[in-house]
Amino acid sequence: MTDFLDTLRTLLATLAEGHSRDALHDDWRRLLDALVGDSPAEASTLMVAEGDALRPVAVLGLDEEVLGRRFVLREHPRLAAIAAHPGVCRFPPDSPLPDPFDGLLDETLSEVHDCLGVALRDGDRLTGLLTLDALTPGSLDGLDERQLQAAAGLLGTCLRLADQLSAARFRLDDVLEEERRPLHRESRSAAMRRLDEAIALVAPTDMSVLLHGETGVGKERVVRTLHAQSKRRRGPLVQVNCATLPESLIESELFGHLRGAFSGAVRDHRGHFTMADGGTLMLDEIGELPLTLQPKLLRVLQEGEIQPLGSEHPQHVDVRIIAVTNRDLAREVEAGHFREDLYHRLSAFPLEVPPLRERREDIPLLAGHFLEDNRIRLGLANLRLSAQAEAALLAWHWPGNVRELEHTLARASLRALGEHGGTPLRRRAVLRVQQAHLQLPDTTVHRGEGQTMADHIEPVPHRTRPTPRSLRDATDAFQRALIADTLAEHGGNWAATARTLELDPGNLHRQARRLGLK
Repeated sequence: MTDFLDTLRTLLATLAEGHSRDALHDDWRRLLDALVGDSPAEASTLMVAEGDALRPVAVLGLDEEVLGRRFVLREHPRLAAIAAHPGVCRFPPDSPLPDPFDGLLDETLSEVHDCLGVALRDGDRLTGLLTLDALTPGSLDGLDERQLQAAAGLLGTCLRLADQLSAARFRLDDVLEEERRPLHRESRSAAMRRLDEAIALVAPTDMSVLLHGETGVGKERVVRTLHAQSKRRRGPLVQVNCATLPESLIESELFGHLRGAFSGAVRDHRGHFTMADGGTLMLDEIGELPLTLQPKLLRVLQEGEIQPLGSEHPQHVDVRIIAVTNRDLAREVEAGHFREDLYHRLSAFPLEVPPLRERREDIPLLAGHFLEDNRIRLGLANLRLSAQAEAALLAWHWPGNVRELEHTLARASLRALGEHGGTPLRRRAVLRVQQAHLQLPDTTVHRGEGQTMADHIEPVPHRTRPTPRSLRDATDAFQRALIADTLAEHGGNWAATARTLELDPGNLHRQARRLGLK
């Protein structure tokens, strides 16, 4: 408990320095480890409440993709029961309520047989949940409920203070709005954190933004975030795709026209600029805007005025422009396809959304988010990736970026379900997505662009062993010997062994039991 209190103090001090709650992944994990790391639990989570859902901020004994999931209470009756319980909520091994972590604790898709949880509260308000799970019935019987309850009270207070510190920087209701959160609050990549910081810097201003990024990286979401974090968030956000507008109608669509301005103009028409007055106008695929119309767009940016077709008088508009492109506009300027003065006006503050191949550490979190969406859509108890499937996701270079990842996992989930006859499985069944279900091309040719997790394993000194019958046997033999040797070096101290091997204590105990070391 002393380590837990020390870690809690450090976390609160870090929050007080201005760091957001979501940027402290390692701190939350250390806090969870200090509290339950030496317990017999094989998996544990610390979740925060967000409306009618819970989001993990730290996990032990579970894959990181779980951090990308949101657990809606109405979809998870066991979590709802914990949230409603006044103390430590225990479930019998034969509980009919499906466990949200069934099939996620080990590769055999085992179901959880021992589970408890504690609701974290700020008065009557639910702020989060602490859960502990084990595969063996009775494993958690010896836990001190009073200590867990006391720790839950401290964690609830910590989450309340974290919210209060955030509210000192933003209005609380704005913080809780989906689009006011960082673009990828669960992101691990430095590239996305830099983008979030840039968005937070420019969003409150009226500067024009030129947003660049490959297809499928999520540029529209960046636009929504820029608008939602701006002073114009109460005004309209109007989105126009310049590439889909007929060239003969672009001027009318953007600036409007009066009745009789041209043949077929039977009534007055408000253009997109007028519709966006007081708000934000997104001009998608701005590189497709004809050269003949670019001077008129430049005038709007310079003077804040438009002149509808057929009108003799200019009309003032108050619009913030966000131009979006997947082209290199600087090269388009050099080639004479885009006006240089307009380019500089639009790019007052350029932003680039990084491709997925440059932030591979986000792939497991995004995959967890999409798997949870598909689990709900298919009516499954749980949906997970095999180790080979996860390695394939990390190895692929994702030319279609996040959109390709989303669609790949949706198709793979259906293929996995199809192997079971294409009908919904029993409610408590767990479905595993295999590498074959992904149908990704051979990833070996792309490993120069990114490494799989296996590429980071350090070699160990060679020792003579009997030749194993399979790769799984070889892996088990290696793990068994390494754990046994490290445990002996620490005089049988499991906690020290876990620290040396850089494993979650619960995960180490689980592995040791599976390998016959306990």
